[in-house]
Amino acid sequence: MFGVWVPADQAPKAEVSKLTYYGLYALQHRGQESAGIAVSDGSRIVVYKDMGLVAQVFDESVLNTLRGHIAVGHCRYSTTGSPTWENAQPTFRSTDHGGLALVHNGNLINTPDLAARLEPGVLTATTDTEVLTALLATREGGPLAAAREVLPVTRGAYCLVFMDEGVLYAARDPEGIHPLVLGSLEDGGWVVASESAGLDIVGARFVREIEPGELVAIDGDGVRSERFAESRPKGCLFEYVYLARPDTAIAGRSVQATRVEVGRRLAREHPVEADMVIPTPESGTPAAIGYAEASGIPYGQGLVKNSYVGRTFIQPSQTIRQLGIRLKLNPLREAIEGKRLVVVDDSIVRGNTQRAIVAMLRDAGAKEIHVRISSPPVSWPCFYGIDFATRAELIAGNLSVEEIRDSIGADSLGYISLDELISASRVPKDNLCRACFDGVYPIPVEDAARGKHLLEVIR
Repeated sequence: MFGVWVPADQAPKAEVSKLTYYGLYALQHRGQESAGIAVSDGSRIVVYKDMGLVAQVFDESVLNTLRGHIAVGHCRYSTTGSPTWENAQPTFRSTDHGGLALVHNGNLINTPDLAARLEPGVLTATTDTEVLTALLATREGGPLAAAREVLPVTRGAYCLVFMDEGVLYAARDPEGIHPLVLGSLEDGGWVVASESAGLDIVGARFVREIEPGELVAIDGDGVRSERFAESRPKGCLFEYVYLARPDTAIAGRSVQATRVEVGRRLAREHPVEADMVIPTPESGTPAAIGYAEASGIPYGQGLVKNSYVGRTFIQPSQTIRQLGIRLKLNPLREAIEGKRLVVVDDSIVRGNTQRAIVAMLRDAGAKEIHVRISSPPVSWPCFYGIDFATRAELIAGNLSVEEIRDSIGADSLGYISLDELISASRVPKDNLCRACFDGVYPIPVEDAARGKHLLEVIR
């Protein structure tokens, strides 16, 4: 998600649609199914969205038609509702006070209860974001008053950036499960983004994180903040493992520094005699650097990544994931032939990537393959914004570590312990959501509220 507000007299110079485009480009790793931008010129809101990557959806001619001084943008990774145009964001609604455009990162867990508050036939899409937008649009008193009414009864993970014709708003769930940051522009403008890397690309200065349970409004009077709920921090530990960019900062520390430290701890927990440490690029690289530092085993490149292939984990179908793995990586035979390798990756979710990598490395002549994972086994489903909703699709939900090692064909397999991962993050254990690793859910989820296609069934 990305949002920007600039003074109206700065609009021609600032080109908020292009700022949003670049912000989304920096955040493309968080979603690759669809992209969209909404822009207000002070009197009306225009929305443009389509299926595909940011660079596929937008070009110069489209961006030049999106003129104004406020914008919100989104690149989607579906966790509720199918990957269709109707479910792309921003969502838009007409209200008694004008228009409302909204983007959302996360997953609500009381969607059926919220949907029941709407009149039949109101929903035009099958996402929790559509439900939230419809609720905000049908309350009285404008977006700020609507947010004060709706957000306290909304449960789950939600970072929101929304706008009417004149004001940019941002809100973060009381648990603060996913990150949301505020930045400032030199011309007096303001930026809100899912990660601090989204600020960097547009030259915005990091100001602070949007706090859990905070609602912010930005207009000509500056930034106004209020609380709609008490803060109960439960930041997603998987952000440190995989979701966030390494050049992003969370809780005042770069993700890169955390991942390198995790690699050092992984080497101490699971040492092995080997000739070279190689990463699974790019997400395994920082931990591989740390593993090599702590173990004294030389760091090297054994796999070449095709930069034009996206993140295989977040592709929407199993077939595409498997094809993506083959397209994505290729071994460097001359570097690995006859060598004992430590292959460091960030996580094993379904097992497809590691199985394919081990097979490729063996075919290329590797003597031994020791897989090291910089997260604990992902054994439990996520209901807060990551698309693995059942234990059946998680390899660690069904197999022991030794069985997983056998399944992927490695000579040995070691995961970092949960305590060591938490310690490396420097965030107190009680302030983290670790549910995918230990099954302890900070916000209980009823069975009736589970399932990616929940609203499609209800409809």
